[in-house]
Amino acid sequence: MGHLFTISVAVLAATGSFLFGYDSGVMTDVIESPNFLQYFNTTQTSAVVGAINSTFSGGAIIGSLQGGLTVDRFGRKATIQLGALICLVGATLQAAAQNLPMIFIGRILAGWAVGLISMSVPVYQAECAHPRSRGLIIGLAQQMIGIGFIVSTWVGYGSLHAPASSQFQWRFPIAFQVVPALVLGLGMFFLPESPRFLVETEQYPEALRVLRKLHFNGTNEAWIQAEYSEIRATIEAEKTLKAPGWMPMFTVPQWRTRLLHGVAIQAFTQMTGINVIGYYQTIMYKALGITGNRNTLVAGLYNCVGPLANLVFVVFLLDRVGRRRPLLFGTVAISIALVCEAALNSANPDGQRVGYSVGGVFFLFAVSVAFSMSFGPCSWVYMAEVMPMQIRGKGNAFAVGIGNWAVGTLWNQVSPLALGRIGWAFYFVFVAWNLCITLPVIYFFFQETKQKSLEEIDLLFGGRALGPLSDVSVEGMGPEARAEKEDMGSTMNVEKADLNRNNIKRIE
Repeated sequence: MGHLFTISVAVLAATGSFLFGYDSGVMTDVIESPNFLQYFNTTQTSAVVGAINSTFSGGAIIGSLQGGLTVDRFGRKATIQLGALICLVGATLQAAAQNLPMIFIGRILAGWAVGLISMSVPVYQAECAHPRSRGLIIGLAQQMIGIGFIVSTWVGYGSLHAPASSQFQWRFPIAFQVVPALVLGLGMFFLPESPRFLVETEQYPEALRVLRKLHFNGTNEAWIQAEYSEIRATIEAEKTLKAPGWMPMFTVPQWRTRLLHGVAIQAFTQMTGINVIGYYQTIMYKALGITGNRNTLVAGLYNCVGPLANLVFVVFLLDRVGRRRPLLFGTVAISIALVCEAALNSANPDGQRVGYSVGGVFFLFAVSVAFSMSFGPCSWVYMAEVMPMQIRGKGNAFAVGIGNWAVGTLWNQVSPLALGRIGWAFYFVFVAWNLCITLPVIYFFFQETKQKSLEEIDLLFGGRALGPLSDVSVEGMGPEARAEKEDMGSTMNVEKADLNRNNIKRIE
């Protein structure tokens, strides 16, 4: 019952990730609409199209950073619901747009909503998940992002069959955003709050009840009590350390290190080039000689391949093989596929060589598969895992806002212009970054976090708040506070040892 309920919670919360995917993907087909381009007097490779996508990413930066405040003050649920509400407003403005400013404002609001959701859903899922299945639970976020892309593509593909004179071609796909936003906003009323947030706000009986509902299987009551005790002990110790504002993330060495890990994994994900392909793949297919309905059809097939690969990976592999090895594999595999893609494009400048065009499509699909079995799910899982409770809200907000959305905003604005001017040579920007920066950083610095509790992951980074000699526990404290903290840490460590947590885990 517990595991099934946890999966149900994760799936419904991941509707936010579906919204993320749909909002991100919907413009792929909208900019393919002749009516849309004519209505707003623009072209696919214009700065206007780049601005439509970059304003979305810019709004997401604002939403992500704002989420760092709301998840800690009002909770994970309320933050997700706020994102759904803002999305409803943004979708309405876009669907009813009479001019470009309405499109831009609507895209900013939609991005704001997705920014809130993209940083809060992984936090919520990580704090509700069992350590043994956390990769699967958080990996569902990437799965639903992919499904959102699929639905946006096929809704757009069907809408493009309307007459070129009909605004239905682009208004309906944009308006469809309200469906997942309503499901998410209303559905969250029926889900529990994160047990860790409940402990942090001193709602102890409710926290234990939720933890039992999430993980009790009829025989593991001892594990439930041990998990609750460790969460409560850790958070109570951390309350003596938690400083207001954002600066402690950058001044406490251990927290700064963990923040850098979160920012790095999000930035490296963007530097794979996956979102450039996602947003502008129809332009890439035209360079391969694929035009008309065949173009959007191939885009629809592309958006199906990634989620299928992601599903296999998160269900069968992620919690077994860990995080580091898939990330190393993805870095190399994506780089090879992009080099092959560039080579085929350079040898087929007019798109008339069918074999080369098919090969070009194959390698774009290969990028999607490699990404979906590496950075796609691992970026959200690793980011959510490495953040300690003291900075989890603000840390995830900063990592998503800067590492994901700020970098994404840059590429959303630049990519249509670069594809129009330098074409296939643009791919080598991502290849160079992957091989020269991403690969060595992951290999030498990233930690393996699979199947560890969020509290145990503290040990991978040099200590935890419970430890009396932890660098975090004494940072910035006066002599009296430091002595009090050391006494607290010693007492809690004794209590924790008495629980014999490792034996309890084996019983489970």
